[in-house]
Amino acid sequence: MTRRRFVGLVPGLALVVAGCGQSTTGPVEVKWGRDTCDYCGMVIGEPRFAAQLRAGTNHKVYKFDDLGDAILFLVKQDWAAHPATEFWVGHMETGAWIDGFKAFYKGGQRTPMAHGFGALPAAADGLLEYDRFKGAIVVRGSTSRCETGAVQG
Repeated sequence: MTRRRFVGLVPGLALVVAGCGQSTTGPVEVKWGRDTCDYCGMVIGEPRFAAQLRAGTNHKVYKFDDLGDAILFLVKQDWAAHPATEFWVGHMETGAWIDGFKAFYKGGQRTPMAHGFGALPAAADGLLEYDRFKGAIVVRGSTSRCETGAVQG
């Protein structure tokens, strides 16, 4: 009888163990108010302006408190152009994750690190496509709160 109970538990145990593995694609859970930005070290607390990068080479996930910090981090990585690299950003109205490479960006936002951009999933007048958004962040990068030393991690 004891053996029968043990055998009955093994399949369930296998399911639990298999469910614990990490995915190699998509955004991961953020512990809001506890996880810290991989660029500036600040606590990530605002889903509407947070971002994640998943390295295309090893699928490692990096988390950010501001979309701009993610871009400034990304442009320094040798895996930035890898076709499997993923960029996930918070929808500026709902906080839901959207594909950052396909998103459209609205300037003039009050964001955690003052980069000033929020992301939306659909094009509209006045919004920037990813490449123009990235260019604006890189040009202004040296004046961000992280880059000037106004924030210490």
